[in-house]
Amino acid sequence: MDESRRNFLKITGTGVFGALWGIPVLRAVGKAFESSPKALKAKRWAMALDMKRLGRDDVRAAAAKACNSAHNIPDLGIAEEEVKWIWTEEYEAAFPTQVDKFTPEQMRKQPVLVLCNHCDRPPCVRVCPTKATFKREEDGIVMMDMHRCIGCRYCMAACPYGSRSFNWRDPKPFVRQGIRTDYPTRTKGVVEKCTLCAERLARGENPACVDAANKVGGAGTIVFGDIADPNSEISRVLRSRQTVRRKPSLGTSPQVYYLL
Repeated sequence: MDESRRNFLKITGTGVFGALWGIPVLRAVGKAFESSPKALKAKRWAMALDMKRLGRDDVRAAAAKACNSAHNIPDLGIAEEEVKWIWTEEYEAAFPTQVDKFTPEQMRKQPVLVLCNHCDRPPCVRVCPTKATFKREEDGIVMMDMHRCIGCRYCMAACPYGSRSFNWRDPKPFVRQGIRTDYPTRTKGVVEKCTLCAERLARGENPACVDAANKVGGAGTIVFGDIADPNSEISRVLRSRQTVRRKPSLGTSPQVYYLL
């Protein structure tokens, strides 16, 4: 048996074992995502971020803090092992195809809030051998089941946006804000990422970053809604404002838009 086939069988075998072992765990985790009668629903969730308002440090910090607190995200204090769901990049790194030699230095260094783009055609989903990452049929959210993940990191290699983080150590001791019991914790050796606060949507609440950013930066700092509904707020905003998306030429069709 050649080495590539042996490695493949190791991965798939581990995935099957992990899936079977994880059934009771998944049932417990599923309670965090159970829908209530107040659940927010859409045919296709999307997000629009006002780049001018989110240029403020306090607005971006509020959004990141709310996300970290809601999802038991650890703070390891080590850049190489950072776990991030929503974070800041310089414009040049976030939009490399939008920069040329004439782009002013100030614009190159402009801070941009970034997160998983919840693509229409997510490459991360195609490469996952255990379906730990998957796209929800009902609303387009690209989900991450941390309890099914076997840590192969194929999804990290496939994602062109750097939107996934790997837990190189047990994250629980590094949850600085205190562990929330209403959201699943993770273990060493798994990947995690933004899920558009699917658990909050199930309770009838907006994503944590949306509420926090709009509270500090004002209404419309982050617009979240059903892009499939032409009468929704996000559809109206996108029709009336010029926007950019991250690396659209790759064909992933990202559903996070940036308002100029």
